[in-house]
Amino acid sequence: MTSDKTIYSRSLPGGGVVQVELDPQSQTGAHRAFVAVERRTDPARREGHEPPVVASAEGDTRQGVFAQLLEIATDNVAVARALLRWQSDGRARF
Repeated sequence: MTSDKTIYSRSLPGGGVVQVELDPQSQTGAHRAFVAVERRTDPARREGHEPPVVASAEGDTRQGVFAQLLEIATDNVAVARALLRWQSDGRARF
């Protein structure tokens, strides 16, 4: 799941990965990033799978955007809450 846009990544307890990825800079000059969560531990199951994007942020500086999302990505409870919110919004595909 890690790409050249990944600026933070860590393993989740029980398997999976959470990461913060940078989006290309928009036409307005704003910086954008998102938190993606791969819950599967088997790499073969991830092939071609887009992990859930559970949070995103936009701002004037890369550091500011990263700081907002790092609070979620480093906290297991915040990751779980973000996943539940993503599922309740109807974006989950099981």
